[in-house]
Order: sequence, then C-alpha cells, then structure tokens
Amino acid sequence: MLNLVLPKGSLEKATLELFEAADLPIERSSSVAYKASIDDPRIDSVRILRPQEIPTYVADGLFDMGITGRDWIEETESEVESLGELRYSKATAKPVRIVMAVPEHSEWHSVGDLPAGVRVSTEYPKITERFLADAGVDADVRLSYGATEAKVPDIVDVVVDITETGRALRAAGLRIIETMVTSYTELIANPASFADPVKAHAMGQIHTLLQGVLDARGKVLVKMNVPTDALDAVIDVLPSMKAPTVNELFRSAGYAVETVVPKDEINILIPQLRDKGASGIVEMPISKIIP
Repeated sequence: MLNLVLPKGSLEKATLELFEAADLPIERSSSVAYKASIDDPRIDSVRILRPQEIPTYVADGLFDMGITGRDWIEETESEVESLGELRYSKATAKPVRIVMAVPEHSEWHSVGDLPAGVRVSTEYPKITERFLADAGVDADVRLSYGATEAKVPDIVDVVVDITETGRALRAAGLRIIETMVTSYTELIANPASFADPVKAHAMGQIHTLLQGVLDARGKVLVKMNVPTDALDAVIDVLPSMKAPTVNELFRSAGYAVETVVPKDEINILIPQLRDKGASGIVEMPISKIIP
C-alpha cells in the first residue's frame, strides 16, 4: 500500500531503532543496502536515501511517506503534507538547529552586523539566502559540501551550519550569532497519497506506533498497594501524566494504584511512596504509550 523512504546517514541508526521498537522491524540484505522491507501489510516497500533528497522525492510522488528533517523541507521548498514531528535525532531528543556562526573574537554579534559582500559558506544556500535577504544583508553565499566550520576565516567569513549541541562549532573556534531554523525530524507524506482515505488511514496508524514509542521513552509504569488511610498521601506525591488508576483490593484491603512517571524521578519517588505507606511497589518498563 505505502512506499516508504527513510533517512540514511546520521539519522539512520536512530530511525531503524525507532521502527524496531514500534514493532515495524526493517529488513535488508546488508547494513549498506538502499532497499529494505517491513513485514507489515500497510507497507509495500522501503528505501533508505539521503535526507536531503527525501522531501523532493515525496513531493514528486515517488514515495507516499518519508522521514526527514524540517531543515531539508525548508531548504528544498518541497510541497509535502506534514504528519507531525518525531522528536528524536542522532544523539538526543532535542531538535537540531541551523545556526549562523562567526569566529570567536569577531565583532559581529547578530546578522545585522554583517557587512555587504560578506562571504558565507553553507550546505543550506536557499535558507541562508532567504534569511540574509530578510535581514537586508547583501552576501556572497557559497555552497559547502561538508567540513563547513573549517572554512573560516581563510575561505569565508561566516558559516551557516547544523548543530545539535554546538560542540563542534565551539571546538572549531566559532561562536553562534543567530539560530535560523529549529528542526525536528518529521514524518511527511505526498499530498495526493494523503488525500487517499485508505492510504491516509494507514499513515495515521504508522504514525501512532512511532509516536507511541517516543512518548514512552524516559517513562516507567509504577504499581503499588496502598492502605485506605494512606491513599491521599500517596496520590499527593505521584507526578502522574494523568490521574492515576486506583482500584479497590479484594475484601477492601486497600487499593491498587498505578501510574506512569518519568524515569529520572523514580529514585526519589519510590522511597517517598514507601514513606507514605505504599507497599509492593513495582517499577515496569513501557514500550509504547498510546493516548
């Protein structure tokens, strides 16, 4: 039914892990194969290609659905249907940013400080040209094919590059002066395919599985038994996503309470629950959360 295209390169490992966790494992003949498959009746074929190309291919109808970054959708000016952000990247759940950076000791502190004719190197020439034009800066924008941060100051004056943490730019002696685009990974669809009710329904189901995995990351399920006279005190300390589930135990022996909580709070929460009177506390991993 659906022809799917996934990103190769820096997002590849994280994307494959996401699909595996969503019970949509991707099969291919080798780790460098561009063709793949998913044993699911909703997905006919899978290709793994550079994320720079994916928005254009999806817009042109070569694929029904794909995953790429908002940065490449903006750069290629592709007309695609956004099914929603998938908040993961190669290292963290944080977005990547397209930023403008200058040498650490430069006197330029914002785009408005840049002089006419400033030389700018970037892998995002269209985004950069639009940003500079909006700021009224007449610049010499040059396409970079990689190692962009290494071209300052000998080859160019300014770089526009993508960063997740800013570490590589700082290591190169550069200072960020502008954030131009904030980019999450995004699930996109061909508009004509999305207009097909059957395909759109299948896309929504795939999105639900992927988002369910992301929503579960960093969270655990906590279950416990609570005496009747301790219930209010226990409920007060639970950082629940929603109201906790509370069920009366057999023969009115108290209550069974369960809720979802952030994993990074569990080391503080469990002793607090014990102090408030909870017993039989069980912490369980969660693979998906579907609202």
